[in-house]
Amino acid sequence: MQKWIMSGLFFAACAFAVVLMFTLPGKSEVAEENKPTMPEVVLDAASAEATVKVSCISCHGDQLQGGVGPSLQQEGGQHDAGQIFSIVTKGRGQMPSFKDKLAPEEIANVALWLSEKK
Repeated sequence: MQKWIMSGLFFAACAFAVVLMFTLPGKSEVAEENKPTMPEVVLDAASAEATVKVSCISCHGDQLQGGVGPSLQQEGGQHDAGQIFSIVTKGRGQMPSFKDKLAPEEIANVALWLSEKK
């Protein structure tokens, strides 16, 4: 009797695992959901520079030459505006997230400005 109960529980657990495998989102779907979407903005270079001076120079330097953080002088050659927006919004490595410190439009403006630095 106990053998039948254990085998029944085993098959129920296997069936549950198969159902979960086909219904839970995959790794790529989860990554796409967590990717922030960049709002449409028109580049305002003066505003972007002002935002960078207030928020970024302590780590990236007053000429974006680097320091605690990496140099951003040629950031546009390494990342496009969407990637830069994602990095600034979510943070990466030692860089903190700025989603609570800056509006998405400000981050998008800075991302567009940095993407032109090649």
